[in-house]
Amino acid sequence: MTESSGEDARALRRETERVVNEVAQGLRMLDDGAAWFSCLSPAGRQEVLREIAGYAMQAHITAADGRAGVARSGVKPTANPSVMICMDPPRSGFAGLPADEHVKAFRVLVSVFAVADTRRRQKYCKGTCGHAWHNLPAAAQEP
Repeated sequence: MTESSGEDARALRRETERVVNEVAQGLRMLDDGAAWFSCLSPAGRQEVLREIAGYAMQAHITAADGRAGVARSGVKPTANPSVMICMDPPRSGFAGLPADEHVKAFRVLVSVFAVADTRRRQKYCKGTCGHAWHNLPAAAQEP
């Protein structure tokens, strides 16, 4: 791996963190996040799916979060990403789905993360959170 590709990977992770958390906190619309995601290369989309799946697991998603997130995502409950996230325990491997399912997987993962992360912010971080990604300024929203 070259130095610039390492820098590119770090930049993509930072941008992913920002976009996903803006969507989760209602500072960016899910459709806008999906449009951003759709513009990435196929390898970039796979990396973002792996990253978001990690966020979701860190937020300790549950099957109930999966169902609530799928309902918010606009993705059919019978689509592969929807079924995977609603299993108990939720499945991973979204980056391994066929490329034509990546946008659906993004929408499902971000929506489920939003449900779980909102619960965690309200229960554990309310007023005392030091996580920078839980304290995004409203001005961070981009068109």
